[in-house]
Amino acid sequence: MGCVDTGGGGLHALVLTALTPAVWGTTYLVTTEFLPEGRPLLAATVRALPIGLAFLAWSRTLPSGAWWWRSAVLGFLNIGIFFSLLFVAAFRLPGGVAATAGAIQPLVAAAIAFVVLGEPFGRRTALAGAAGVVGVALLVLGPEAGLDPLGVAAAVAGTVSMATGVVLTKRWGNPVDLVTFTGWQLIAGGLLLLPITLLFEGIPASVSATNVAGFIWLAIIGTGLAYVNWFRGLSLLPVVLVSFLGLLSPLVATLAGWLVLDEALTPLQLVGAALVLLAVVSSQRSPGPAKAIPARSSGGGPVVPARCEAT
Repeated sequence: MGCVDTGGGGLHALVLTALTPAVWGTTYLVTTEFLPEGRPLLAATVRALPIGLAFLAWSRTLPSGAWWWRSAVLGFLNIGIFFSLLFVAAFRLPGGVAATAGAIQPLVAAAIAFVVLGEPFGRRTALAGAAGVVGVALLVLGPEAGLDPLGVAAAVAGTVSMATGVVLTKRWGNPVDLVTFTGWQLIAGGLLLLPITLLFEGIPASVSATNVAGFIWLAIIGTGLAYVNWFRGLSLLPVVLVSFLGLLSPLVATLAGWLVLDEALTPLQLVGAALVLLAVVSSQRSPGPAKAIPARSSGGGPVVPARCEAT
């Protein structure tokens, strides 16, 4: 590994962080098999707002100073805007097209991180990003795929929103513990989603026990714990390394469909899976020793753990 992790080893941090996109890969399965049909915005709101309020009730800590607007910006980018555009894309595009558009996120995040954080963006990153996009396309892009312009625009804009949020999260650090920090963002994103949900979908007349089980999984495991773990990884690792782990999500989604829904796996999908894994592994290797970045305080809060970057 070219990156030295301050929290117990780079490999350990990578493996733990990779659990988050792996869990996100179960979202499609849970949505189609457990949640009410035709209510994606409701699912997004339930994923974010209740667990955010629970985190706030546990910590009893509100933002202070600049962190009022910073947590709102991060919550909008990482949760509210991202979820909203994601579901616009899901409505207007086949899932494979939306997933392929989302696969450009590592490249977008790497480019923003290069400008904002000074993280290196070299040929290896570009090649790994291209391999990731091709791999995801082979995994999920079917012959029936259509290119609705508004849907494609929403998918790309959602990807840019998430990538920008990831970089700003790294830039600003976190002034509190990760549960509190995540709760602030989930509440901000959930409050953005709530009126949109009420306007376009409303409240369902009934909710089954199966629906409740799906909501619990998405809210607690797929959002609350997953985002805490994601932000932990961002505090320990460069943005490029973390962003490429997101390619594991469509890979896990495809494997879940094969294992649980008995969907067929074609030879091209196997090639795509290999390319995705190659992109993820290649992106985690830096050409030289890591350069430690001194720890700094964010907005008067506790010192943020030092991060490392490849030279």
